[in-house]
Amino acid sequence: MMTVHEVSRITGVSARTLQYYDSIGLLSPSAHTEAGYRLYDENALMVLQEILLLRELRFPLKEIGEIVGDPGFDRQKAIGQQIELLKLEKERLEGLIELAEKMRKGEDGHMSFSEFDRTKLDEYAREAKKQWGGTPAYAEYEKKSSGRTAEEQKAIADRMMDIFAGFASVKDGDPAGSEAQALVRKLQAFITENYYTCTDEILAGLGKAYGAGGEFTKNIDGRAGEGTAAFAAKAVEAWCTQNAGA
Repeated sequence: MMTVHEVSRITGVSARTLQYYDSIGLLSPSAHTEAGYRLYDENALMVLQEILLLRELRFPLKEIGEIVGDPGFDRQKAIGQQIELLKLEKERLEGLIELAEKMRKGEDGHMSFSEFDRTKLDEYAREAKKQWGGTPAYAEYEKKSSGRTAEEQKAIADRMMDIFAGFASVKDGDPAGSEAQALVRKLQAFITENYYTCTDEILAGLGKAYGAGGEFTKNIDGRAGEGTAAFAAKAVEAWCTQNAGA
């Protein structure tokens, strides 16, 4: 097991970034010390490699979370794509070095800008993204959201916020209580109906994001009142914990 700072030292990923990945449910620590410090094992480091690899392919963190959480994720295929991407980057950099050497020697008989062209690199990254963006949840979301107008999307988002308003009305109570748990069940069903199949695993990740202090927290608390997001996160955690033991 390694601490946050040990992982940071050997991977180059800052401790703050590791803590952020944990807060949004992207990379959870394998365990905690008695003092509450995060610990990571070899499996967690493999997941971190996958995250960094997909970042190199220019995926946003939200999609990376869906991909690495997909049982169908093919790590070897992803590595192969990463190798091809690096080869293209190497080819581009070698061209830039050659151009710089010519400029230093005064060989500037003609102006060339082709070495700055990232077209091939960006095209390959886009094609890779099309393949890895095809997780079941992402594909289902694309299908359900296609054809919706901006007004319809907003109406769905407003209805979802109405559910969080329900959490606000019971946030002084027990997050594991019947009222809060009924709202979690309603939230999960709403996400499944309007976005993608919200499994307990996906819901657990969303719950962590609700209480992580980021955009989810700001949006929920901004609409439903301060403390609502944190309460909803606890209610979701209680729901998932209870179902895991069922």
